[in-house]
Amino acid sequence: MPELPEVETVRRLLANGLVGQKPLKVEIADDNIVFGSAPADAYREAFSSGTVNAVGRKGKYFWFEMESGPTVFAHLGMAGWVRQIGAESIRLKEHGNAPFEDEEGVPRFWKWILTNQAGERFVMTDGRRFSRVWLGESPAADSRVSALGPDCFLDPQPLEFWRGHLKKRSIAIKTALMQQQFVSGIGNWIADEVLFHAEIAPSRPCKELSTEEIDRMLKSLEGILTLAVEVGADSEKFPSEWMFHHRWGGGSGADRIGPYAIIREDIGGRTTAWCPEKQK
Repeated sequence: MPELPEVETVRRLLANGLVGQKPLKVEIADDNIVFGSAPADAYREAFSSGTVNAVGRKGKYFWFEMESGPTVFAHLGMAGWVRQIGAESIRLKEHGNAPFEDEEGVPRFWKWILTNQAGERFVMTDGRRFSRVWLGESPAADSRVSALGPDCFLDPQPLEFWRGHLKKRSIAIKTALMQQQFVSGIGNWIADEVLFHAEIAPSRPCKELSTEEIDRMLKSLEGILTLAVEVGADSEKFPSEWMFHHRWGGGSGADRIGPYAIIREDIGGRTTAWCPEKQK
């Protein structure tokens, strides 16, 4: 599932390829699940309304701010992806190993294709159709985006913000980290990774965390997100000592990470991988 590093990688790709340009060609698939009730022509008109002024992101949502016309919003869902056709791209686990294009060179499961002035083509694909694209006035006016808390990568909050919020709460820290109305962008594997490196048990009540532990957690979050974004969300370039490489595969995943046994349990409705010997 695309999380913040993947969506930020998508945002940067689209910003580099389209900002300051009016798309030369706009292709929209006929899919009323992904695109909702707005007709394909409405999206063609939106993308063709003028220059792309910016490609924004908050949490796992991203959008195109156009010179005129509505903002085009998107969420990649479980297996949606955006890439430049013909260029190298990472694969999500949900993509499997099938070729990106069919025998005729057409992207499989394409939803929209935008061609820039240089002839470069950018495609959004989704074989599972859980992604969503919609039109709106602006990020500030969109209910889904405006409901989110500060983005934990683009708008990191100071220790005082976190301490003031967490000290009032008795829920598990893993649950709090994933509440998007508090801070946005932390998904399941990132939360587990942060708590593993900060040596904090995911079930610890927020209000029991010390200031030092919260500070350690924030430094862990910053380091993990910075590295994951720098490598373009390519998990093969994540450090070998990350929990990421051990939580999946071979049934439920590896039994150990280094000297520590890994257990998996449900916390806040999400499968959580952690090490009781390390995380207290």
